Amino acid sequence: MHYRSIKDDSAIIKHLEDLAEDHSLEGFWKYYHRLRNQGIVVNHKRLHRIYKDLKLPLRRKVKKRLPPREKETLEVPEHFTQTWSIDFMTDVLSNGTKFRSFNVIDDFNREVLFIEIDYSLKSSRVIWVLRHLINRFGKPQKIRMDNGPEFISKLTQSWSKANEIEFQYIQPGKPSQNAYVERFNRSFRGHVLDAYSFDNLNQVREISDAWIEDYNNHRPHDSLGGLPPRVYREKQNQSNGLLFASASPPLKSAH
Repeated sequence: MHYRSIKDDSAIIKHLEDLAEDHSLEGFWKYYHRLRNQGIVVNHKRLHRIYKDLKLPLRRKVKKRLPPREKETLEVPEHFTQTWSIDFMTDVLSNGTKFRSFNVIDDFNREVLFIEIDYSLKSSRVIWVLRHLINRFGKPQKIRMDNGPEFISKLTQSWSKANEIEFQYIQPGKPSQNAYVERFNRSFRGHVLDAYSFDNLNQVREISDAWIEDYNNHRPHDSLGGLPPRVYREKQNQSNGLLFASASPPLKSAH
């Protein structure tokens, strides 16, 4: 009962602490072989006991499994503000700093509803943009998106349920299932992101806003019979006896 071990583990502890400082992402067996290669002979059981006492074992990262996603046929909605598509894009400033854009379009006429641009865009920012777009255009029945972490977070899913908006997630690795916004992303990158060298975010926002104005009101769209998105929406509203609501003030960015 009074036995006390006379083993001195101080040297092994020092070696392990040094390895943990310089190679923090390596596990037990990497440390064991590093010590053996340095000529330090130590029993692996003893080393593992000390390794656990120092609380060095790495936590195994478990990849979050997505629920099964069903393929849904990509169809043109019957009216405006029925289905939206959203996606993120990434680019860099002239100094190498990365920034992101959050793109929202309406599937009915491919109209750009808004592009939010900033260094970081989290789930709360996504909800902020969607909430303001709903106040301006009305609530969509469905929003199509990929499985990005901002879209599958508890915050966004709770918000969709509370607002009774269906979040239609595409199948992983199948960007063609979100083809409307993917096609828009290609245009946005070619005409804005790849066409200019930006020194700051204000330049990105100003050029993007000017391009969106032209895209929505003047740029012919092949799938709309050569009409710009808002002109197409106006004609469809007139044919259905609806008023064209475009006088609402533009959405301001959250930056």
